[in-house]
Amino acid sequence: FAQKDVFQLKDLEKIAPKEKGITSMSVKEILQSLVDDGMVDTDRIGTSNYFWAFPSKALHARKRKLEELESQLAESSQKKEALQKSIEKSKIGREDTAERAAQLKELAALRQEKEQLKAEIDKYRECDPDVVEEMRK
Repeated sequence: FAQKDVFQLKDLEKIAPKEKGITSMSVKEILQSLVDDGMVDTDRIGTSNYFWAFPSKALHARKRKLEELESQLAESSQKKEALQKSIEKSKIGREDTAERAAQLKELAALRQEKEQLKAEIDKYRECDPDVVEEMRK
């Protein structure tokens, strides 16, 4: 960003150790990492590869990311609001009353009775004529 210029790999291998304290052996790896992350642009012109990074591109990238995150935030807020309304709507008619408590208690008792009956049916399953016929076959 500082020099606002276009460089070749050779130039960067000379400049980076002096100005930034990066070893010349790792310049190529670091540069490739920055290219992969989209922080540095590269282009092949003829037989040479040129690298550059301008502050304006980084600024635009940050602005784009900020706008994207703000839109996601707005969308999530709307979703949350809709869910809150849905919760409020579903609570209507489910107020805790004595009648509701009695019905819930009755429901639990009926479910327990159903489980007991299932267990009893399983207990006598071997005497079931269909099962006996199946075993004979």
